[in-house]
Amino acid sequence: MGLTKTEIFTDKQNRLATLMKALGHPARIAIIQHLIKANACICGDLVDELGLAQATISQHLKELKNVGLIKGTIEGVSVCYCIDEKVWKQYKKEMEAFFVAFEMKDGCC
Repeated sequence: MGLTKTEIFTDKQNRLATLMKALGHPARIAIIQHLIKANACICGDLVDELGLAQATISQHLKELKNVGLIKGTIEGVSVCYCIDEKVWKQYKKEMEAFFVAFEMKDGCC
């Protein structure tokens, strides 16, 4: 059996790619921005805030939760979401290292 594409890359590369993929949709960016702005758990106002169907928002929340950027708690019949601070800091550190690694050299292209 052959290797999957992800097996030839490091865990760090795969983790960063998964994060970037999760953030690769404008609705997910808007959800994250709203959670950051609110600086609190958000339960039901994402539909009103984003103008998307509840099912669509739920799918985007699921993707963000799968990579660990957000976490949810169940309160009655609703689920409240907020930024997972520990994971957020980890991804921030990895993204900073990714972008800081580039240093512009004279004479390139």
